[in-house]
Amino acid sequence: MSAPLPRARDAAGMKRLALGLLLGAAALYAAATALEARHAAWGYVAAFAEAAMVGAVADWFAVVALFRHPLGLPIPHTAIIPANKDRIGRNLADFIATHFLATGQVLAKLREFDAAGRLAAWLARPANAARVGERLTDAGRWAVGALDDERVRQFVAGLARRGLRQVEVARLSGQVLEAMTHERRHQELLDGVLVQLARLLGEDSVQDTITETIAREVKALKYVGLDQVAARLATRKVVAVVARTIIDMADDPRHSLRLRFDDMVGGFVERLQHDEALRQRGERLRDELLDHPALARYVNALWAELLDWLRADMASEDSSVRLRAAQAAQALGERLAGDVEIRNWLNGELARAAPPLIERYREDIRNYIVARVAAWDAREMTEELERHIGRDLQFIRINGTLVGGLVGLAIHTVTAWWR
Repeated sequence: MSAPLPRARDAAGMKRLALGLLLGAAALYAAATALEARHAAWGYVAAFAEAAMVGAVADWFAVVALFRHPLGLPIPHTAIIPANKDRIGRNLADFIATHFLATGQVLAKLREFDAAGRLAAWLARPANAARVGERLTDAGRWAVGALDDERVRQFVAGLARRGLRQVEVARLSGQVLEAMTHERRHQELLDGVLVQLARLLGEDSVQDTITETIAREVKALKYVGLDQVAARLATRKVVAVVARTIIDMADDPRHSLRLRFDDMVGGFVERLQHDEALRQRGERLRDELLDHPALARYVNALWAELLDWLRADMASEDSSVRLRAAQAAQALGERLAGDVEIRNWLNGELARAAPPLIERYREDIRNYIVARVAAWDAREMTEELERHIGRDLQFIRINGTLVGGLVGLAIHTVTAWWR
């Protein structure tokens, strides 16, 4: 433990002043005693100096006894702080746990603090929002530098491969499809497809394409010039039949084609989840994809490009990452400032979360303080405390010298008057 030099110099200066007053009182006492026979006033001076010496020595003893044995003598009840270091640590821990970490006191302070309101007001200031953006950008710059390492890339890639190899592609796909088709939810998707298909068939360009396709197939009529006529007639019939079928399917939830679609989807979901051959095919496809060198090269190139872009952006003065982070922080502050309900909700959640956390960690904090103080070296702790409060303690010696002298003078005056 080291203390700032100015503090140590201040304490040393006050020590010299206190010692100087003691020596001055001793010199004054010697001179007054020698001159007492010449005038009665010297008796008053001698009484003042004598009492001042007593006060100075007594307070010196008291101050020194806090930290060490005066003059190295093992006098009982001296060196109080080193001798009672562990007990002081326990008492300090009890004091903090009782007066600072009591649940009721912490909750009262939280309610008074209004964390959500303060956060909103702080974030709403553009300068603070810009500061948040700068800090996030600094953290991002560090993260990019740390992640741009071959060891990190290999480690992350290995983790990803091991994790993906644990995924049963077919079964997972079946579970996803089962969730998507639960209670015939896929019929909503089918309705959307039917509507889009009806619109598509009604477009002239699509009908022209169908006409050209049919005309190419009806080669026999090409030589008599009836291919386009036949194609247009066939197109109208195809469009009419398909449109009628689409309308029937859209209007009838129990249409046979809808039911066939349900059966097809249900059967496919069942196969995905329980067909061993399909499961093995899915796993082979997954492993081939993961082991393919092209995939690794593509992912590495993509990762490198992303890191390069982030590094260049965050290094520029007009960084879009920094700007967006600042804008997001300010927008959050403004939104919080204008929404009383969400602020009350945040404060309420904080108040509800605090009691169990306090109860959980109060004893840990107490034990940490006790253990931390017990681990301190007694000599170093004593020196550190003396550096921090030594200057104030020397005032006790100075005041003891002056007050002792005045009390001695008063006693001498009363005694002389009484006589």
